[in-house]
Amino acid sequence: MSDVTILKFGGTSVADAAAFTRVVTIVRRLGGPQPVVVVSALAGMTDALFGGAAAAAHGDMAHARRIVDEQLDRHDAVGRSLLRGDAAVQFQHELDRARDELTGLLDGLAGRAGDPAALRDEVVSYGERLSGSLLTAALAAAGVPARAVDARRCIVTDEAYGRATPLPADTERHTQAQLAPLLGAGLVPVLGGYIAATLSGRTTTLGRGGSDYTAALVGAALDAREIQIWTDVSGVLTADPRVVPSARPIPRLSYAEAAELAYFGAKVLHPKTIEPATARRIPVRICNSLAPDDPGTVVAAEPAVWPGAVKAIAHKTGITVLQIASTRMLGAYGFLRALFDVFDRHRTVVDVVTTSEVSVSLTLEDARALPAIVSELRALGDVSIEPHRAIVCVVGEGLRTTPGIAARIFTTVQDINVSLISQGASRVNLTFVVAEDRVHEAVRRLHEACFERERASLGADADAPLGRAAS
Repeated sequence: MSDVTILKFGGTSVADAAAFTRVVTIVRRLGGPQPVVVVSALAGMTDALFGGAAAAAHGDMAHARRIVDEQLDRHDAVGRSLLRGDAAVQFQHELDRARDELTGLLDGLAGRAGDPAALRDEVVSYGERLSGSLLTAALAAAGVPARAVDARRCIVTDEAYGRATPLPADTERHTQAQLAPLLGAGLVPVLGGYIAATLSGRTTTLGRGGSDYTAALVGAALDAREIQIWTDVSGVLTADPRVVPSARPIPRLSYAEAAELAYFGAKVLHPKTIEPATARRIPVRICNSLAPDDPGTVVAAEPAVWPGAVKAIAHKTGITVLQIASTRMLGAYGFLRALFDVFDRHRTVVDVVTTSEVSVSLTLEDARALPAIVSELRALGDVSIEPHRAIVCVVGEGLRTTPGIAARIFTTVQDINVSLISQGASRVNLTFVVAEDRVHEAVRRLHEACFERERASLGADADAPLGRAAS
């Protein structure tokens, strides 16, 4: 393991000049001997650029250009506040160049000149490219020897524009080639997250929230000592604080717990972040850029069982349940393969699956291809659809081996209809589906039963096994 620390800063951590100043302080104080910085676009910029691309594709170039001008003006304001002399002039030139290039890309979208998905990735890549340049200049202005690195020279992917998949061996080789010489020279590399490129050099993106994934990929390639995800909350919480205001940070999670929480709704960590870290056993720490001295949450290989077993409750809305019933399943083989081949052809992810002798129930979050999927599934059996559902995921090491957990959970929500239950597929979660309009009620009740009441009964020892982990 190297002395490299990856520090990834999300959009809210670089929202304005004051936020950039805080980031500079964090890198200097907490970056360790060899920091590598990964930064997202300024808060709201990626959404804005997607909006500009959509406006251009619909022929409204005036609106598209207005969006670009507004976003570049935000960068201009931050640059004028933080930079002086040659650094300020150089950043102004970069903004002018970005304006010209973005105008050309938007014209291409309006004129249908090229693959729209590829052009869209090129447009939205400017969020991270500009924030990376701006943060590099801000660090240099504060005396930190930073060097901007185009992440497209490090992260290599397939050609699935908008949701590209990294090619691990190529990514590791390219990342080491780009960053190792800089680290050896005592420089601080600064990369934009989320963006990547194909082997032929075409710009791709890793999907929304993909900057966390970039940090993990870079950390794995450099065998980092720790990956730090800097956001606007002090770690992973026991529930969504917008639903449960009393939710509190979790000091420690296992890789398995963090992966389940990220996948099923915890917004502070991208679902794919854990995989590269797990492969190299690199700790991941979720920190608050507004409160950098808070311990945050450490995600590591060693599990820690919380009293009562339940450590967090996540939920995900916008779910559709499909049920496929067919007597062909009785004593047959190959049915499930034929069923899941349908979802594979339509590149649609299935979240939760349960089966009986003659039926399969499953959930989808991405319903864009639903009509075509249902049409193909009807060749296999009768298909029913339940829209407007939500997944509730109760997570904790020890769930499978702690008696009475399921009884306590379902007693708590006994008057809320549960349409699908999955337990045992993972040692750390119990998942079920409810109507979307009752999910907040279910989460609040479960949090009260599993944390407020449990904490009151256990007293001061409730958090005893969960002290801050060493980096």
